[in-house]
Amino acid sequence: MLGRVEWKGESKVDCFNEAGQCIEIDWDDGPTPVQITLQMIGACSIADVQIGLKDREISRIWIELEAERAKQAPKVFTSISMNYHVEGEAPVKLVKRLVEKSHDKYCTVSNMFKPTVDISSKVFVNGELC
Repeated sequence: MLGRVEWKGESKVDCFNEAGQCIEIDWDDGPTPVQITLQMIGACSIADVQIGLKDREISRIWIELEAERAKQAPKVFTSISMNYHVEGEAPVKLVKRLVEKSHDKYCTVSNMFKPTVDISSKVFVNGELC
């Protein structure tokens, strides 16, 4: 895996992957790198859930994330709370198992934080806490 980050002036950088695809970051007027890191934990895990639900009739999946950070620099994450929401024909036991497996094994991003960050989650299927 390769990547490149280019400073574009002021508070702007472009982040490129091997294929040349780009994410633009403006840490003064947009998501900061730390905010994007939190969102990527959600993006990695939501992929595990969506793929695991396979051919089921799912209309919407989203994760609400809330992180606590250390008070002193480096202000690393100390805890992350994730609320998973799935709407559609999703068996509750399956969704709960997919979320658990995501953090236990499959989500590379959350597993990088696992040794030092308390990651907790709740699952809501069709608006009901499971």
